Amino acid sequence: MDLNTVLDVRDARSPVPWRPGDAWLGGGTYLFSEPQPRLRRLVDLGRTGWDPVRELPDGSLEIAATCTIAQLSRFGRGWDAPAAPLVEQCCRAFLASFKIWNMATVGGNLCNALPAGPMISLTAALDGVCLLRAQDGTLRRVKAADFVTGAGCKDLAEGELLRSVTLPARSLRGRTAFRQASLYGLGRSGALVIGSLDPLDGSLAVTITAATVRPFRLWFALPPGRSGLRRAIGSAVAERDWFDDIHGLPEWRRHMTLHLAEQVRHELSRDGVR
Repeated sequence: MDLNTVLDVRDARSPVPWRPGDAWLGGGTYLFSEPQPRLRRLVDLGRTGWDPVRELPDGSLEIAATCTIAQLSRFGRGWDAPAAPLVEQCCRAFLASFKIWNMATVGGNLCNALPAGPMISLTAALDGVCLLRAQDGTLRRVKAADFVTGAGCKDLAEGELLRSVTLPARSLRGRTAFRQASLYGLGRSGALVIGSLDPLDGSLAVTITAATVRPFRLWFALPPGRSGLRRAIGSAVAERDWFDDIHGLPEWRRHMTLHLAEQVRHELSRDGVR
């Protein structure tokens, strides 16, 4: 798509005052996929030189907003953390060609805030924290599960930049379980559920995405029974929170979420009781 309203492209390494009509340019797979009539200038992050993925001294993992899906996938396949399989599972949840994999970024997937965004699923499930930088250099941190506030909506002020997402070491040491469903064999995710079992206290987090307009991360001190899990989901997710589009009706999404959540619960429960 030619963005014929864009008059200028600036390098993000040379800051310029933010103005209406500006947009950050990461991989550009969304920006160049459809007309963007409000845009006048792009601020290109492509030469920032940020390390795609960094293992920090405390054992946590920092993923740069400019990290591509291909880069993250390569890292995940060579990583030996217990949660490593989840990285590749979420990368494979993309409905995308290899060309998109090599351009689309983790930050772009989060900032698009689409319910089916698998990087939202990954970072929310592993209790990730987004680092946001305002135009004046002020930094703030927001949980990945709270960053997306609705379908296409996120906690991001005008001109604010998503710099990175950090996954805490404790989450990376836990066992995980992944389940996904779509209406078609290679279709967009209609429901995606991830479970994460804490390695220290045995608590269970169940994260619901794709079926809902925003992520829901439910925490249990101990893995619940089947009925307890269903009650918790019913209490947390209101009727208006189930997403409705051509990739699945709300009733189907709710049904599949409950079904997949039970599979996740059973896989990660220590005794497998119902």
